[in-house]
Amino acid sequence: MAYFQVVAGLVLLVVAGDYLVRGSVSLAMRAGLSKLVIGLTIVAFGTSAPEMLVGVDAVFKGAPTLAIGNVVGSNIANALLVVGLPAVLAPMTCSAPKIGRNLAIMLGASVVFIALAQDGAFTWVEGLMLLAFLGMFLVFSIVGRKACPVESAAQMAEMEELDRKPDTYKVAFLCLFGGLIGLALGADMLVIGSVDIAREFGISEAVIGLTLVALGTSLPELVTGVMAAIRGHCDVAVGNVIGSNIFNLLAIMGVTSLFGTVPVPDSFLRVDLWVMLGSSLLLVPFIKLRSNVGKLSGAAMIALYIGYMVYLAHSSESAAVMGLHV
Repeated sequence: MAYFQVVAGLVLLVVAGDYLVRGSVSLAMRAGLSKLVIGLTIVAFGTSAPEMLVGVDAVFKGAPTLAIGNVVGSNIANALLVVGLPAVLAPMTCSAPKIGRNLAIMLGASVVFIALAQDGAFTWVEGLMLLAFLGMFLVFSIVGRKACPVESAAQMAEMEELDRKPDTYKVAFLCLFGGLIGLALGADMLVIGSVDIAREFGISEAVIGLTLVALGTSLPELVTGVMAAIRGHCDVAVGNVIGSNIFNLLAIMGVTSLFGTVPVPDSFLRVDLWVMLGSSLLLVPFIKLRSNVGKLSGAAMIALYIGYMVYLAHSSESAAVMGLHV
């Protein structure tokens, strides 16, 4: 039953998230908001809604470490798997306009996140700080793209939701509220199933967040990356990864910690946070040199991600054995 809940929860999150974005974008377009603002705020928040609901629900269910595991694990999966797998299919271009600037912001957000984690917990204070940084990032992005209208128009054209005709108010509201209800149900099923699996195997919710939940919530980005590689729009996939990681760190953990304290396990301070930072740093040479992530580099990234999963499985098994001995 727990496995069914996890799978059904993930499917519901993906479908409901799409409807939420569709309804929100339609209402924003009918309200007269520009595509630029919609793309940088509503679309970005809408695509992060599944992870956000999972984090908040995990806090309410008494499994807050699952929330931080989801954020950190998703960022690792995005940097290694979501970039690596499409690169095996086709070279991932790292020469899109302003991508280097956004990578620097992502690395800065990672450093801030790690620094705030050093006291062992994310409280509402750290949450407000992360959301303040998110606000500055959004303002900076909107102002920067308004200064480069040609580039921003090209980037906005890649967002399918902004190219379609907006739905009627009735359909838009149905999509919006249906998406919200679906997200709440999907998050609840995913969290309950994940916690049950963690307890069944004697491993921590944090590890389940790093692996099962993180990989599941990263599937939309992975599908986007693969489709972009097939269509020859690899720069879009790299940009989506960077944008998703920024929102994971600042928006999801910022909002989640407003609903309750999220403790940071010692293992995160020793290993996982640094793996997240190291994974992000792997993108620097490609973007700095404005080169492609080729098949060999993509395969190496996938191998690193598999190695990290093996490490987590081994450490969880060791912890479970030690718990039995105690």
